[in-house]
Amino acid sequence: MRVTAIVPTLNEEKSIARVVRGCLDHADEALVIDGGSTDRTRAAAHEAGARVVSLERRGKGLATRHAIATADSEILVFIDADGSHCPKDIPALTEPIARGDADLVIGSRATGGSDELDRDHGHLLRALGSRAILMLVNAVFGTRLTDMQNGFRAVRTDVARDLGLREDGFCIEQEMVIRCLSKGYRVTNTPSHEYRRLYGKSRLRLWPFAPKCAWNLISLLTHSLFTRGTRTPVPPPEVTRL
Repeated sequence: MRVTAIVPTLNEEKSIARVVRGCLDHADEALVIDGGSTDRTRAAAHEAGARVVSLERRGKGLATRHAIATADSEILVFIDADGSHCPKDIPALTEPIARGDADLVIGSRATGGSDELDRDHGHLLRALGSRAILMLVNAVFGTRLTDMQNGFRAVRTDVARDLGLREDGFCIEQEMVIRCLSKGYRVTNTPSHEYRRLYGKSRLRLWPFAPKCAWNLISLLTHSLFTRGTRTPVPPPEVTRL
């Protein structure tokens, strides 16, 4: 099955080439979706071998939804542009989907470790919040996921298109998981270590993000009570060795 690595970017010129080259070792294509960088991010990505798309507006959710709507591969892998995810883990994410055992596979920092979530007070609060959300989602759906917020993930393209994703920002990651579970798709984890970003600082700000994340969670879980199991039939993929 063909695999495209999706790399949403915004001003990551120092790390993007390394990420793209790593992805191309384990995927058929690297697609960089840029949200209006003012540095050499787009040029560096192109020089490293990526296909580059520029959007008029920024937002991780916008980039994710654009990739889902336009990519022509059977499997999409989402990976951050800051170097915090290891492209060598891409096969571990994609193989369960290629075997027909999963529809969405998320790299788990709980089992693979994280250099980011333990580094300071703000990151600790973020980790605690993510853990609380995870426990709630597991309780509602009867699952045993160990991480649902990590952006490093692989998904069947046809399944992703059936989800009706709407978020423009970082909440896209929890929305994808909850909509998958609501529709009865198979979601699982595989260990993956999260490293500190290679350069710069994260653009995720806890306090503006937290209320929106909480409201998004409540809305999705409430909606799932009325739509659980409702999905467009998507046939399982042919079992293919990558």
